[in-house]
Amino acid sequence: MWPQLYEWIALFIKWFHVICGVAWIGASFYFTWLDNSLETPPKWKQDKGIKGDLWAVHGGGFYEVAKYQVGPEQMPEKLHWFKWEAYTTWMTGTALLIWMYYFNAQAYLIDPRVMELSTLQAVSLGVGGIFLGVVVYEGLMRSPLNRSTPLFVAVLILFGALFFYAFSHMFSGRGAFIHMGALIGSIMVNNVFHKIIPGQRKMVKQVAAGEPVDPAPGLEGKRRSIHNNYFTLPIIFLMISNHYPMIYQHAQSWLVGLLIMLISAYIRHYFNLKHSGQSKPSVMYTGAAAMFALAVVISWQATEQMHTAKSAAKVKNSEAAVMASPSSNTTAETTTTASLTQQQHDAFEIIQTRCSQCHSSAPTDDVFKVAQGGAMFDSWQDVERWKPRILARAVVSGDMPFLNKTKMTDEERQQLGDLLNTIN
Repeated sequence: MWPQLYEWIALFIKWFHVICGVAWIGASFYFTWLDNSLETPPKWKQDKGIKGDLWAVHGGGFYEVAKYQVGPEQMPEKLHWFKWEAYTTWMTGTALLIWMYYFNAQAYLIDPRVMELSTLQAVSLGVGGIFLGVVVYEGLMRSPLNRSTPLFVAVLILFGALFFYAFSHMFSGRGAFIHMGALIGSIMVNNVFHKIIPGQRKMVKQVAAGEPVDPAPGLEGKRRSIHNNYFTLPIIFLMISNHYPMIYQHAQSWLVGLLIMLISAYIRHYFNLKHSGQSKPSVMYTGAAAMFALAVVISWQATEQMHTAKSAAKVKNSEAAVMASPSSNTTAETTTTASLTQQQHDAFEIIQTRCSQCHSSAPTDDVFKVAQGGAMFDSWQDVERWKPRILARAVVSGDMPFLNKTKMTDEERQQLGDLLNTIN
């Protein structure tokens, strides 16, 4: 029951997180478009303190939107705030991080091939890295570097590269990408919680009291809002990246991820320019070309690695055949299975027969050339790491192997479940 219930809870959290994220990112897109699309209003509106306005049609009706230079003469009775989209996105994202990666750290977060960590160590490094990243960003925002946009952007990219590199050298591929996403999401919600909303509250309080409105908090909030807007496409990429092992399992995954983030932010810049009346299609074209070129390079590298792995496998099989020949006085026994109990050996044999075609460091499947989900069963230690997932997908739900390409029988599923459930 527990593996299935675990998956259900993960589904509900992820579903809620996506819903909240769509609302938050949608609001960011809309208000950035709105700000960039405002037209100079007629004089009678300017006399009322209106900075810009626009007309729109949607859903069978006309809308007139106006933005004040500072604030209205009198506070309206009902004022709509846009904050819970950000807060609920961060809260559900944090819940998902804890549920998927911290409660199940041995499977999703810790990769002994990268760094030997206990669950406590891995979680501490993850939380500490996110917190440190937010502090560093806030420090940069308050530093003199912020007076020069090109210099600030360059330092911000360097900061992102260092954190991405660090995460990728501590955690599994998926763990590194999800923590980079959590870091950016935390920076974004920090902008909302500590700067944008407090600044708006101050403005509302001043208007309600009939006091002159200080424009500084609004300008700072606008600056943070623009940063959040440029973060949107990179964070969407990081949210979906754990479905694509050719990215997070790449030897230089942190660099690949960073490049995709930069290109996506560059493409976002095209839309922001377009909405402000500056049509520069070259930005979109060069961004799309860069993304395609990156995909081609990574695919070419993966093909070369696949050919190398196949050649190595042939050599290994030839050596094994020689060792197993009658003329040989020794019996070859791999270190993978030499020290296993009979139950472990039987379970491992089923997994190697039915699962390793896709889930290995060198998959032999005709479609999947990279281990899906980052799950590789090359050793018994790998099987132990992924045991809950194997039980959930191959035994309980029965949706793995994919389309049952290896023809795993119901008897084998039952046997595998019995073996794994009795092995501590």
